[in-house]
Amino acid sequence: MTSSALFKPVTDLKGVGTKTAADLGSLGIYSIYDLLYYFPFRYDELQTLPFDQLMDGQKVLLKGIIATEPYLSRFGYKKSRLSFKLKIDHDIVMVNFFNQPWVKSQLEVGQEIAVYGKYELSRQSLSAFKLIAKKENESGMAPIYSVNRHIKQKKLVGLIDLALEEFADQIVDLVPKSIRSKYRLMNEKDLVLRMHHPKNGIEAQLAKRSAIFREFFIFQLQLAELGHQIKENINGIPKKYDLNEIKELTNSLPFELSDDQKQVINEIYADMHSGRQMRRLLQGDVGSGKTIVAVYAIFAAITAGYQAALMVPTEILATQHFDKIEELLRPLGVRVALLTGNTKTLERREIYRELLDGTINVVIGTHALIQPNVIFKNLGLVIIDEQHRFGVAQRQSLINKGPCPDILAMTATPIPRTLALTVYGEMAVSEIKHLPSGRKPIISNWRTSSQLDEVYQKVKEQLQEGFQVYAVTPLISESEVLDLKNAEVLYENLKADFPDQSVVLLHGQMPGAQKDEIMADFAAGKVNILVTTSVIEVGVDVPNANIMIIYNADHFGLSQLHQLRGRIGRGQTQSYCYFIADPKTDSGKARMRIISETTDGFKLAEEDLKMRGEGDLFGRAQSGLPEFKVGNVVNDYNTMVVAQKVAKDIVEIDPDLQEPEHQVLQEILDYKKLEQNRL
Repeated sequence: MTSSALFKPVTDLKGVGTKTAADLGSLGIYSIYDLLYYFPFRYDELQTLPFDQLMDGQKVLLKGIIATEPYLSRFGYKKSRLSFKLKIDHDIVMVNFFNQPWVKSQLEVGQEIAVYGKYELSRQSLSAFKLIAKKENESGMAPIYSVNRHIKQKKLVGLIDLALEEFADQIVDLVPKSIRSKYRLMNEKDLVLRMHHPKNGIEAQLAKRSAIFREFFIFQLQLAELGHQIKENINGIPKKYDLNEIKELTNSLPFELSDDQKQVINEIYADMHSGRQMRRLLQGDVGSGKTIVAVYAIFAAITAGYQAALMVPTEILATQHFDKIEELLRPLGVRVALLTGNTKTLERREIYRELLDGTINVVIGTHALIQPNVIFKNLGLVIIDEQHRFGVAQRQSLINKGPCPDILAMTATPIPRTLALTVYGEMAVSEIKHLPSGRKPIISNWRTSSQLDEVYQKVKEQLQEGFQVYAVTPLISESEVLDLKNAEVLYENLKADFPDQSVVLLHGQMPGAQKDEIMADFAAGKVNILVTTSVIEVGVDVPNANIMIIYNADHFGLSQLHQLRGRIGRGQTQSYCYFIADPKTDSGKARMRIISETTDGFKLAEEDLKMRGEGDLFGRAQSGLPEFKVGNVVNDYNTMVVAQKVAKDIVEIDPDLQEPEHQVLQEILDYKKLEQNRL
């Protein structure tokens, strides 16, 4: 594999212009490599059975000839049915495509087709999901990819197949042959081909097993390389902070630090004062007071003559941190700056200049901090909040802007210590386990949808007392797969149920400026009920919002529900969270009981692990763990451990990956750095 082959931009693929390239970019696909390694998240198993063996409700592939002109009828808002008769030998089946009117243009009488759907025995009809392409038909497995409104499933499948056709022969093995033999892994070309087009379920499982190892192996190689650099530069710079000035900070606080906070600050100060570079992970539950701990670390670095940088994943969170930290440190003579993608050009240039000359003591920002133009006079402390949201290379880009700065990573979702050590390398772990004094535990209740009236009565009481409400739902718009209340319908319903209140809708597909404006209005008390998706799990602090309703709560992960719940209970008054769910399974009911009975994030993390066989309970972005496209750190933990050992062994023998068999590894790591630094 060379950069001249698979790392070419997608526009090198036949028929891909700038518009399609931009659409692919919205999925994180920029190169031929990205396209080839954009794997399906599941497969539809296309099972063809003799007609007399079909059972009611069975998902099946039917092959036949279109016997009647397809007829399209419309009913209700955006609802339609496309119907035609399919002749299978001597039998006739009625085929219905619901809400897919565009399929009509692909059908004509006499045409031989294969269609996949759910069979209804009593009506001898098929509720069709999709027309099956010839390639899928031959393999028996139809790949299903994550897509969005910019690019449809059919087009993505076509582009991936085209890339396989043109570039499959240029795929080179990444995992060394000795490792593949030892752990019975597929070679790279077979892995890619079989992930996209397995012949059967067993082949799909074998390909996925190899793909998971490959993904973890690349991640652990990055960590091993980083670990080697750390060993080479083990000596940090001792920070001689000023305890008298730090006492001034303590005296200026309007509250008393908790015992947990004091302990963690002491651990951080011991690291900073030592001759070793601090590499510490701070785990603290939602609302436990990690920000004030970060303030103490920042202020200590500044009193020792250094600058500090705090990097966070979202603009909302960056602004929130900036407001809090500036309020606490400006009276002590500290110059605090905010740098995000939306910072105006003139202001941005001024920040660059003042970071370089040392006028700015601490900068808080998003990925904008890792741009080449950001140069510090003397960076001594790097803090990364929700560090699992950043790639290894992104984190390192910021760290490299100082001479061996101390590093403090923070996460609001506690993860078990063994997992933390495996996925974050050699970091010391600190924990804040208790909420600050004065905070009342949130009262949580699980209610079924039939009990909504009782919940709404409580909402009315809280609104009358002047408090605000979050109404959270998992989806933005209608889903043909899941029958969920969506944000748009919920918004309309709540406007009707609470006609005297200001009800506003917020979701992830809105432009950033619009989201920020809505959140600012909510924080200012101009909005009474905020209808939103999980976009608000991180970075919103509105003390006056003290009631939250989470609809279809069983469709969120436990840790994600805990993150969402943490948006309330930020003030001194009693807060209430209602989980609305009608789970059908025992595990679903157990999860609702756990989340309504437990407000301790550490206990929930343990429960998540116990129930890990039940799917993605950690949720996605808020799990406290890095995101992987194929593997799952919890379910595939043993594979991660093996990948860690293999990667460490290779880097120990060949730290710069200069051996001929390791050169492809270095190319991939270099590409990953480019990928992670792409803003």
